[in-house]
Amino acid sequence: MPGSPPAPPPPLPIDTRTQWDSKRTMLEGIVLGAVYGIFFRLEAHFAWGGSNSAMVMTIAFLFLGPIVIGILTIRRAEAIGPVSVWKWIFLPWISVGLMLAAMCVLLLEGAICVLMAAPVALVCASIGGVIAGLWGRLRKPSSRTLTCIAALPFLLAPAEAHLIAPPSTRTVASEILIHAPAAIVWQNIERVPAISPSELTSTWPQRIGFPRPIEATLSYEGVGGIRHASFERGLMFVETVTAWKPEHRLAFGIRADSAHIPTATLDEHVTIGGRYFDVLDGEYRLETLPSGDTLLHLTSHQRLSTDFNAYAGLWTDAIMQNLQTSILQVIQHRCEHA
Repeated sequence: MPGSPPAPPPPLPIDTRTQWDSKRTMLEGIVLGAVYGIFFRLEAHFAWGGSNSAMVMTIAFLFLGPIVIGILTIRRAEAIGPVSVWKWIFLPWISVGLMLAAMCVLLLEGAICVLMAAPVALVCASIGGVIAGLWGRLRKPSSRTLTCIAALPFLLAPAEAHLIAPPSTRTVASEILIHAPAAIVWQNIERVPAISPSELTSTWPQRIGFPRPIEATLSYEGVGGIRHASFERGLMFVETVTAWKPEHRLAFGIRADSAHIPTATLDEHVTIGGRYFDVLDGEYRLETLPSGDTLLHLTSHQRLSTDFNAYAGLWTDAIMQNLQTSILQVIQHRCEHA
């Protein structure tokens, strides 16, 4: 019709291929990162390249490995175009989650180790994702470069595993106020009769697999006496009394009876008395207050020997603090209801 405006052009077709490819590459990135992490753990377990299980407790495995997972995940996710910054951070978490789940299904790691590894693995994977995202904005790395990066943890972890980890001594101190005289408290610490499950509150270390305490026996009273502190699933500590001052102080050296601990009780990387962790000694100290109540102190020392003692110490301190508090609460309840 003369004078009518031209008809608008038809809408452009939606590029469904590009939309699907973007989702596909993100999925491929997630799978690639997870498969890389699983293969890295299997390499440590089966020692295909002459490595050993000790490489799991290295900086190269626990920190560098997840960084590489993040790099591989995001580089593949951005194969046909950039993704948002939040995906740099969180897509690698899915890869790490799949890897950790596979470790549990394959029985390569226990719940304790998975829980300890998860926070640092997630953070490092996000760091790797951000590195990969920024790197892609500046200059896309070649396949050869990514291959070299992926190989780096496999080369460094076995070498690091042969180094002697620096030992450190950790101190964990706990205390509890007991409305009972020191004489009653002393009777409940020199020996600890069988603890029923109802006397213990549910704690997160127990929920992830750490055995609960059962009892503590004493061969005879005085320095040199032997206490046997028993826990669930065959875990036992042999405690030799080094200080005996009734109603004031009880100290003892501690040796884990590791030879008789069933292999299913604790993961090899957190076995007490093993290569990485040991409990050295303990001490009860009774402080009589003017009110007649007793402030009971429990202090222990642990040996930690990993390449990342500062991080591992956060977990061992928390577990020991939780365990000591549970024991003190049992003593408190028994003394106040004697």
